[in-house]
Amino acid sequence: MKARSILACAVAALLTTGCATIVSKSTQTMMLTSVPDGATVRITNKSGVAVNSSSTPSTVTLKKGRGYFKPETYTLSFSKEGYKPVDITVRGSVNGWYFGNVIFGGLIGLLAVDPATGAMYTLQPKEVAATLDALKVARDGREQTLTVLLVKEVPKEYVGQLVPIAAD
Repeated sequence: MKARSILACAVAALLTTGCATIVSKSTQTMMLTSVPDGATVRITNKSGVAVNSSSTPSTVTLKKGRGYFKPETYTLSFSKEGYKPVDITVRGSVNGWYFGNVIFGGLIGLLAVDPATGAMYTLQPKEVAATLDALKVARDGREQTLTVLLVKEVPKEYVGQLVPIAAD
């Protein structure tokens, strides 16, 4: 009697779960870093809804699916004062464990459980590292640029401000 109960529970577990759901879950934890540290990261899903906001370095847990047979896509927007903002896209792709349903999870796992829970996907990249480039800002608040001119091309109103550079 006891052996039948254990067998029945094992069969029920196999029939009501999917292989990817058992192995990889419906959410994924990701490490977010930036150079420099302390950047703000705003995460929005494919629908444009903000799902998280934190500072780097941080760890977030994100849902891998956004509906039946629909992988989630996130935009991670890194920003920090004095630096150019960076956007990185994270997309769900089919997880190899999903195909384990052919052997272990059966049709229920293949067509119902894993697609409904999002466990059939893996978010890529698994770790996100952003490098923010420093803004070069002039005293008047505009982004600083470098323009090379011949002395004869310099507007007359600026000629008096030129400083000679001594060559060694």
